[in-house]
Amino acid sequence: MSRTTRTGALAAALAISLTLAGCAGTDAKSSGSSQLDIATLTFPQSLDPAHAVGSALPFFQATYDTLVKREPNGEFSPMLATKWTYNADATELALTLRKDVEFADGTAFDAAAVKSNMEHFQKGGGADAKWLNDLKAVEVVDATHVTLELKQPNPAMLFYLSDAAGLMANPAKFAKADSLKTTPDGTGPYRLVKAKTTIGTKWVYERNKDYWGEQLPYENLTISFFDNETAIANGIRTGQVNAALLQTADQQVSIESDPRVKTTKQEFDFQGLLLFDRAGQLTPALKDPRVRQALNLAIDRDTMLSTIRQNRGKVTGQVFGPDAQGYDPKLDTYYAHDPAKAKGLLKAAGYAKGFTLKLPRIAAIVNDALAASLATDFKAIGIKLVWDDLDGGSAIQKVFTDRAYSGMVMNMGQSSSDWVVVNELVSPGAFNMFGTTDATVQKLMPQIQTGTGAEAQQAAKALNAHLVEDGWFVPFYRMTYLHVSDGTVKITPQSGMAVPSIYNYAPAS
Repeated sequence: MSRTTRTGALAAALAISLTLAGCAGTDAKSSGSSQLDIATLTFPQSLDPAHAVGSALPFFQATYDTLVKREPNGEFSPMLATKWTYNADATELALTLRKDVEFADGTAFDAAAVKSNMEHFQKGGGADAKWLNDLKAVEVVDATHVTLELKQPNPAMLFYLSDAAGLMANPAKFAKADSLKTTPDGTGPYRLVKAKTTIGTKWVYERNKDYWGEQLPYENLTISFFDNETAIANGIRTGQVNAALLQTADQQVSIESDPRVKTTKQEFDFQGLLLFDRAGQLTPALKDPRVRQALNLAIDRDTMLSTIRQNRGKVTGQVFGPDAQGYDPKLDTYYAHDPAKAKGLLKAAGYAKGFTLKLPRIAAIVNDALAASLATDFKAIGIKLVWDDLDGGSAIQKVFTDRAYSGMVMNMGQSSSDWVVVNELVSPGAFNMFGTTDATVQKLMPQIQTGTGAEAQQAAKALNAHLVEDGWFVPFYRMTYLHVSDGTVKITPQSGMAVPSIYNYAPAS
């Protein structure tokens, strides 16, 4: 496994579980349209867009525009690219670029800048560098036209260009080692104010008065890091911060009782057991689909959702989310809790006496209640669940490098792009680290990749059904997150992201 793949796995799987050093400032913040202060539990180690990841995307969106904008509902609209067209076999993506756009130092944004940024992202070693694995070359046609030549069709390319891979920085800074790490230079709606920024605590941005596009409603933007949700909730109540995302059920319940706080719900991440070892290399029993089906039947999802999440979410048996075309609501309840049937499947597979399943545990993801619930459910069908307690650092090494476990309980985002879901979870990579596949997967993946809209959607639904029926994964539930504000801000959730884009905040009416 390459360093890039391991880093990407860390970003996707463990970002929610790692508590980073530092604490937020305690200065009171002004409210209203002059100032927006957002609280967060994560922050980027670098502001170089080559290292951008989804959980920290707002830090980058403030100073960098993307080629394509992703609207709150997941649709794509023009940004630095005003038009885009694929050729007949979808191996070339031609972009028409906006004119008269400049970086912070006055350097013109043009097709050459797009080429430099694409190559910088590919080679930068960031968590999502793999997104451009299919990019073969970038042809500069003229200053406002560029063509991305692909090794093969990639239906997620526009999604990537609306995310980290599409962030455009000033190429003049690439030659200077780490110059963008703390001094971003983009074409975005804000500029970082280094004199007021304390890396690891708060990042202060002020409006870019020369911005080419429509100005956002806030003159000043601050993103403040907190190391726990209790502090964030208190900050919302006191007006120290204006907006935040709360993930834990306890904090959601607590803050909803405050009449001054405005809330908006969003279903996004699913929590579940990702099975890596479907070939049975570490745990031979998992090679048999009947055993994987038994694991799904053993889980009492309704009780788990009630006791662990206080019913803040929805049980599910699928990894595709509601915004994806491959999603099928019937698959959410495909596996009812049925220990007797699970035992029968184990017996038929030759495991009437059960077996031992060893899994890694990071406490920030698998709390005591969840750990006990899974152990109890599996014990009821004769499977002994052994937890191996790890911290974030040791998990990276043992899970993704040493490949020491047959699976792992994770919180995973659910993209609106079917091909992103397939690439992340089904293609060989961090979450299919043993590269397992089967005839059905091999048949349907090319249809999703190259088919027309209807054909690709039908194939995605068929693949989703196959993954569920064959027990590739053991999802528990989708989690309801709560966007909260101090009453001064209206927050619109963002499709494909747990945190809203910076464009999704507006003064409350």
